Amino acid sequence: MGVFNFQNGRMMNMGMEYIYAAMLLHKAGKEINEESVAQVLKAAGVEADQARVKALVAALSEVDIEEAIKSAPTLMAAPAAAPTAPAAPAEEEKKEEKKEEEEKEKEEAALEGLGALFG
Repeated sequence: MGVFNFQNGRMMNMGMEYIYAAMLLHKAGKEINEESVAQVLKAAGVEADQARVKALVAALSEVDIEEAIKSAPTLMAAPAAAPTAPAAPAEEEKKEEKKEEEEKEKEEAALEGLGALFG
């Protein structure tokens, strides 16, 4: 799965592990350069593709990451429902499946928002 981003009129496919490496470096206050991104990826057990690393660093060189994070859409958690009488086992399974599906949708939406961070 990759994040698609336009850079200088070209579309590039950037794996999330590269974005995460850059975000980790940013959060730690470290410089985001080719060497540091490659080191983070290596530490995570990912074999870094130098072309992707170079593309990421180039794309982020013109981005104010802190501003991008502030302006990114955030997910609002739905308020928890009040407890009711115990549900039948079949109903509980359906609720669990629905809850898992909703969580998956929220994760996908968060990843889309993360892609917009660097877009």
